[in-house]
Amino acid sequence: MFKVKKAVITAAGLGTRLLPLTKEVPKEMLPIFVKGFRGELLLKPLTQVIFEQLYSVGIREFFIIVGRGKRAIEDYFTPDSEFIKLLRGKGKNDYAEEIERFYKMIFESIVVFLNQPEPKGFGDAVLRARGLINETFLVHAGDTYIASRNLEHLEKLIDVHSRYGCSATLLVTEVKDPRPYGVIGGRMVEDDIWIVERIEEKPDKPWSNTAILPVYIFEPEIFNCLEEVPPGKGGELQLTDGIGCLVRKGKKVMAVKLPQHIHRLDIGSPSTFWEAIEVSYDLSKTNIY
Repeated sequence: MFKVKKAVITAAGLGTRLLPLTKEVPKEMLPIFVKGFRGELLLKPLTQVIFEQLYSVGIREFFIIVGRGKRAIEDYFTPDSEFIKLLRGKGKNDYAEEIERFYKMIFESIVVFLNQPEPKGFGDAVLRARGLINETFLVHAGDTYIASRNLEHLEKLIDVHSRYGCSATLLVTEVKDPRPYGVIGGRMVEDDIWIVERIEEKPDKPWSNTAILPVYIFEPEIFNCLEEVPPGKGGELQLTDGIGCLVRKGKKVMAVKLPQHIHRLDIGSPSTFWEAIEVSYDLSKTNIY
């Protein structure tokens, strides 16, 4: 079975819509509710939840893109044996075991932090990993989580990417207002699977309501396209424009629709963060999350 072993997690955004909190606290370290391995209700930083989900599908090399003021993420991913001893000394064994499970995943993985000196866009963040990745890899934004305990969305992305011999495979969903998103158009080849023939970042006049979610699988050739395309919307290097370069070159780009029953949690703004807290709390009390 085809496996993806490397992942880029982008966590360098300024989080301006969540100021003043994000002046010192990276938005990617904001928590959502999850169910612990003993079934208890826990709060975990979103970056940890994403890391653990990707670890569960076999990824063992992580490239986490950080920027100025993101040291909290690096510190959090540095195992602290003294803190474990402190918890056990206070009789907090359940919490100690939960954190030890996280640390075990870190010890069994390669975790590399890459710096994005200036916030030049999602595409620029991904480009930080060029020269370090020479095989199929996954990209996941650090401020969005797909709440699927059985990981079906990731497994389907990987399967489609492998079966169709893709240069890029995207996760998409239908939205009411596509203007804040990249959007795609194309030809359906299977239920909820498209060959992408057109793609645009944040269209002023939307021609599609099929929006790109920030979970992707790429071949390394995306780096060449990101080096070729000029800055796009907002004067930033857009990952969507890099994917458009692949389409123009005749490379195969596919899109997979997120099943309707799977929730997408976004912590990018106060309203969506509040929704993520509410939805994750409800989901953590079920057996599907």
